[in-house]
Amino acid sequence: MVDEGAVVVDGSTIAAVGDRADLLERYPDHEERAFGVVAPGLVGGHVHSVQSLGRGIADDTELLDWLFESVLPMEASLDAEGMRTAAELGYLECLASGTTTVIDHLSVHHADQAFEAAGETGIRGVLGKVLMNRRSPAGLEEDADAALAESERLIERYHGAYDDRVRYAVTPRFAVSCSEACLRGARELADAHEGVRIHTHASENRSEVATVEEDTGMRNIHWLDEVGLTGEDVVLAHCVWTDESERDVLAETGTHVTHCPSSNMKLASGVAPVADYLDRGINVALGNDGPPCNNTLDAFTEMRQASLLGKVDDLDPTAVPAEAVFAMATRNGARAAGFDRVGELREGWKADVVGVDTDLERATPIHDVLSHLVYAAHGDDVSFTMVDGEVRYDDGFPHVDAEAVRRRARAAAREFADA
Repeated sequence: MVDEGAVVVDGSTIAAVGDRADLLERYPDHEERAFGVVAPGLVGGHVHSVQSLGRGIADDTELLDWLFESVLPMEASLDAEGMRTAAELGYLECLASGTTTVIDHLSVHHADQAFEAAGETGIRGVLGKVLMNRRSPAGLEEDADAALAESERLIERYHGAYDDRVRYAVTPRFAVSCSEACLRGARELADAHEGVRIHTHASENRSEVATVEEDTGMRNIHWLDEVGLTGEDVVLAHCVWTDESERDVLAETGTHVTHCPSSNMKLASGVAPVADYLDRGINVALGNDGPPCNNTLDAFTEMRQASLLGKVDDLDPTAVPAEAVFAMATRNGARAAGFDRVGELREGWKADVVGVDTDLERATPIHDVLSHLVYAAHGDDVSFTMVDGEVRYDDGFPHVDAEAVRRRARAAAREFADA
């Protein structure tokens, strides 16, 4: 933290970080912008941008009912235009609330539309088409070989696109909806392409864990390890219901975990053992999950929830402190996503920068900036968002007609609601 500090951006990178007066003298020709707090862009370690049109459609519902009766049928109903609109809406919400990087779990169809939306809106992201070849509703179940072939096409087209701002993750929905051949195929595909990651859900809900054990005779994390879906290139969302032996596997393999506290609370899935994961050296990122199980993509909300939930779960006010949570929402998330030089304000790192307004009642006074960002700030306090040195939000979107996106989103939502 630097009081009266400044960040100098040159092109897509941070040229200097330090005392404002000193940097003004060293860089007299740079345009100056003033913000209450300048922070690194936040990282959404697990989001579902294409579920943005389903915000509020399945509140107060258990996970598997929520998924199979409401959310997946909604995804199946969306055509290419609807998917593009949903992704745009999700990315704009992220950018407006300070999230500059996402690990995005898309849907089975029309993944191209989300990649194009990422390019247009300017967000940094790791995206992937969803694989589902069993226990899937009409319109979403695919042949595993066909789904993997489509994933490879998307990798060849989009992995490293937009100046390497957008990358690919092979994305099985979860073990419940994927056969062994599909899961092993996901590993083979990721191994065949440098830098491609794997992103899936794991051990979110007790019913899910029980189903996997009935299918395989193994606990979920052990099954994923058996089929190759652990390792430093793997991001597992949730990991609420893990035992000691599974946590050992996560630590030994360097597998990344994304904690989604609001979603886990809203769906009553349980409380992920975040403090234990951190103690074991497991890299834990922070995610919102999707709008239907959270209702917001505001990463500031997740920081507060993650810390408070960890404290009450352990009955320990020192558990999951602000510093740890902020790391989860920034550099830990960037590490999970596989992006180097992202997640901190450091010389030579990517210029992913947000400006946070502090001329507010809830920001008066600020005794500790980190405390304010984690416990008090809201996403709507963000007034400026830069990704790769490009301004993507400045109390409005300079490159996207946000009102047109909202108008299309309302129309698309009415269509699937009436279907």
